[in-house]
Amino acid sequence: MKLCHCEWLVLCHLLLAAVVASKNHGSVPSSSYLFVLVYYTTGASVLIGNPADDLVEIINKNRTAQKLSTLSDTPGLGCMALQYVELCKKNCTSNNTVECKPSEDDFTEIFAPNCGVELPTIDTITGHIVGCQSKYLEPSLAFSQVLVKNKKSLSLLKNKSHTEVGVGMVGVHKGPFLWCVLFSSGKKNSTFVLEDHGIGIKQKNGCYSGSSIPCNGGQKKSAMWINIMFLGFLFVFHLQLL
Repeated sequence: MKLCHCEWLVLCHLLLAAVVASKNHGSVPSSSYLFVLVYYTTGASVLIGNPADDLVEIINKNRTAQKLSTLSDTPGLGCMALQYVELCKKNCTSNNTVECKPSEDDFTEIFAPNCGVELPTIDTITGHIVGCQSKYLEPSLAFSQVLVKNKKSLSLLKNKSHTEVGVGMVGVHKGPFLWCVLFSSGKKNSTFVLEDHGIGIKQKNGCYSGSSIPCNGGQKKSAMWINIMFLGFLFVFHLQLL
């Protein structure tokens, strides 16, 4: 995952402070400082960006490795995948499986309207993969440890009838993270079309692939508190240099 510009600025500031401290006090930065610096770097990298988009990229890389066609990243399908896990977010079991099976009517009567998907453009869902974990995992780990962890899900991933894909994910407050991958045999730019280019989508939490809306919910809050904590640390550290 990539750091945004503000994170790079703060990170560079921290590195500069470490260099100044070592020159002024004739010692290398303390181990605790280096630990915090590394933690900030890795923590920020996990929480910035859209993990759903990263999962689509991983899915397509795995398909091309099997000499299969890449799948179109369809925002409308991704949003419906988010609605899927929103509906099932209270059904993550202790062994990290999702015991929740929305009906076909849920797709047309709940998921599509919540996303603003034009009903005439809804096409066949050729498959889905759903999984959950007690904590957030980076996209590569979510792919291998949650979504594609057995032959059944791998076979579904390699299905030649798929042409489109959408990924949704959401975190429950003080609870698990859930991921959903929806596959379709629809045509690019003509199926799962969002009304007004997606304006008015009900996305209060989580994120979905193909979206220009930033991830929201647990990840965003975690990133905010990490930033506040480390900016506070930076302030205290500068006071010690005076």
